[in-house]
Amino acid sequence: MRIVQLWEIEHPYYASEGNHYKAGLHNLFASWAKFTETTLYDGDRDMNLLYRWDWRKPGHHEWDGTETLLLFFILQRKAIACSAEMPITEADEPAVRAWLISCAATVRDTWAPLLGGENDRG
Repeated sequence: MRIVQLWEIEHPYYASEGNHYKAGLHNLFASWAKFTETTLYDGDRDMNLLYRWDWRKPGHHEWDGTETLLLFFILQRKAIACSAEMPITEADEPAVRAWLISCAATVRDTWAPLLGGENDRG
């Protein structure tokens, strides 16, 4: 079975960068490596809940910029929506995939009581 590359995945609809109600909450990083130095990367997954990601390549959904990773968070304790953006390369994909999987586990655990399965607490 072929593993789908992150840049091949198309999410329905879209998310807007930053926060509609407060300016300055779209964080730009020089690279994936720079992003990994932040608390959004290695902080508490519940408090810094990643709810969406988009890997944009030129020509994808009319995107004509550089290859970019967009990450969308809810900082749950303070009800703040924010986002992060960085240039990305295909070489970053294994590290990004591993990190996204760890973030997905938090979302899965949140919804497990409704979804059933091994994490069923309901």
